[in-house]
Amino acid sequence: MEREKYEVYKNYVGTTLDGRYYIDELIGIGGMAVVFGAVDTYINNNRVAIKMLKVDVATDEIMVKRFKNESKAESMLKHRNIVAIHDVSVKGREKYIVMEYVEGITLKNYLKGRNGPLSFDEIICYSKQILRALCVAHENHIIHRDIKPQNIMVLQNGLIKVMDFGIAKLPNAETVTVTDKAIGTVYYMSPEQARGKKIDSRSDIYSFGAMLYELATGELPFTGETPLSVILKQINDDPIPPREINPEIPVGLEQIILCAMSKNPAERFQSAELMLNFIRQLQKEKDIKFDVLPCRNWLSNFMSHTRRIFGINKKK
Repeated sequence: MEREKYEVYKNYVGTTLDGRYYIDELIGIGGMAVVFGAVDTYINNNRVAIKMLKVDVATDEIMVKRFKNESKAESMLKHRNIVAIHDVSVKGREKYIVMEYVEGITLKNYLKGRNGPLSFDEIICYSKQILRALCVAHENHIIHRDIKPQNIMVLQNGLIKVMDFGIAKLPNAETVTVTDKAIGTVYYMSPEQARGKKIDSRSDIYSFGAMLYELATGELPFTGETPLSVILKQINDDPIPPREINPEIPVGLEQIILCAMSKNPAERFQSAELMLNFIRQLQKEKDIKFDVLPCRNWLSNFMSHTRRIFGINKKK
């Protein structure tokens, strides 16, 4: 059956969509969409990627809505660290998005290839770019809701591209959900998102913190035998401090990760821009220990936070 499906999409190679986009490559087949390489015959044969809804989900109202959501979100965001959208077609038999052609691999696959944590310099470089993308999205009142290394592309020159805004929460638009509860990947999902509660930009901050944990340690903050068991840990458990897994991590990076992953949104960085500022400080002074992080009621909770979040008295 899978082979038959492959042949169906392979047959698109050599055809032209809407008299404009000549498909010359089948790049990959995912759960809901197929990605082709193509050239835009209207504009100097520019190289583009075409993301097309698979035939078996093209009539699914929720999937189509999610697809439209992705095109709307990304077309609203113009930034070098976000995959650009050039064209959208959802009215005909083939529903597709024409986007910037990105030659690279996902951050998840890059991490797998390293078979361990990334270097400090790589973590800083990638974090700054992802946070810049989140700054732009949040400034436009768009919450990604599925930040994970699978949705981050790494180009050969080190440039980062954030993609897949399919379940993003858009301003003044109906939110696209499957169950209104478990949206996104459970390994990076914020506690409030896991509970199906109201979310805001700080949910993306948590997801990025969980991803940063993985980049710094080579391990996920929470694992389990079932998605439900992981969700329960996201809601109830604190992760193992990153420096207990990788002692080479600077104290300041551990502080940033655990602050971003605070269970209470009010105790996280309150914006991507603020978190970016702390990353920049860490880049300038690798051995920095932050005396104060942007948490609500910091002074009254100082003693508990210093041990739980800052990792004081840990081995260097």
